[in-house]
Amino acid sequence: MKIKRIDANTEELQLFLQQSKSDMDLYQERVDEIAAIVREKGDQGVFELTSQFDGASISRENFLVSNDEIEEAYNLVDDEYISAIRQAIDNIDLFHSRQLRNSWMEPDTKGNITGQLFRPLQRVGIYVPGGTAAYPSSVLMNAIPAQVAGVDEIAMVSPPDKNGKMNPYTLVAAAELDISEIYKMGGAQAIFALAWGTETVPKVDLISGPGNIYVTLAKKAVYGEVNIDMLAGPSEILIVADKWADPAYLAADMMSQAEHDVLARSILVTDEPALFDKVEAELTKQIKEMSRREIIEQSLSKNGAFILTETMYDACQVANLIAPEHLELMVVHPFDYLNRIHNAGAIFMGSNTPEAVGDYFAGPNHILPTGGTARFYSPVTVDTFMKASSLIYYSREGLEDDADDIIKLATVEGLTAHANSIRIRKEKKV
Repeated sequence: MKIKRIDANTEELQLFLQQSKSDMDLYQERVDEIAAIVREKGDQGVFELTSQFDGASISRENFLVSNDEIEEAYNLVDDEYISAIRQAIDNIDLFHSRQLRNSWMEPDTKGNITGQLFRPLQRVGIYVPGGTAAYPSSVLMNAIPAQVAGVDEIAMVSPPDKNGKMNPYTLVAAAELDISEIYKMGGAQAIFALAWGTETVPKVDLISGPGNIYVTLAKKAVYGEVNIDMLAGPSEILIVADKWADPAYLAADMMSQAEHDVLARSILVTDEPALFDKVEAELTKQIKEMSRREIIEQSLSKNGAFILTETMYDACQVANLIAPEHLELMVVHPFDYLNRIHNAGAIFMGSNTPEAVGDYFAGPNHILPTGGTARFYSPVTVDTFMKASSLIYYSREGLEDDADDIIKLATVEGLTAHANSIRIRKEKKV
């Protein structure tokens, strides 16, 4: 298998980064059509679109997942899966519990009090992808931080199969978290239904969870009417490797990302050119056993890259430029590199920490910024499902002491009514 090779010191790197970005405009018209159908027809529009895109016959009678379907799902999964999902839940819950912020209030010497009140959102929608694969782990990564935040209502949506059923592993993951409001719908229509509400689906305050380009464009369209976690693009991994990195590990980890989607990006950055031939040989060997071989081959040939730098410091600079969703430091002393890394959704340290441990089990969230947005955006956290209100209380003494300064600032801005609201209190004898 041949992967494109790029010298970091040439314009070829910039061309690669530009070419890898999806042209969302190609899909916008169709998303607008879906929006119009859901807004006009509500439930019936969702059912028609589900039939069109998923081949499933859904009506109000089977729109919500029933208790019988949950029970059936448990009968279709094995005990080892249930044990693994429960341990993953414990790890993810523990990690996110450490993020929970407390409200605070602080008085000053004048008796004024300022602070912040942190409160959970009341109702959120979580999107769990389906289609080419099942992602029960996405149930955990969406729902657990929402539950830790204290969200009262969680509505889950995921595409059904052609028989009108949802993946049993996904359903069991939801049941293990006591999520009972589960709708059989996916794609852009699910996002619009959650954001605007339908006859059956109450509208939500926030939509969280990754999906395909249609889902991303729909989330972009409803942002402002509801909040969203982020605009997620194709998944990506960047591996910074030194000359001692194991080519077998590098190949395995590149494929682990490439199997998500033909648009996924898998990038190896190193100052050791001899690694490239060794990794290509490992890819050729290992890919034979992969169930999603065709997707991996297309992804690596179209969007994979080997990038050669002069030094390992330069390799870190390339990583910061790309700002990947997943960054693996496949180096002998990974902690020595941490202060060089500024832009990454999640950082995986050392040869024993492949991306998969973060995707499923370690505890940190796997819903991460993509497409270079790790330069300014963060993973989903408990904060995603909370809002803050500022708290201000002024005593009589505090207002009298600060009145002239406030009046001055309001007057400079020409807002005389603001100034008057202070002056009238200052002049009133209590």
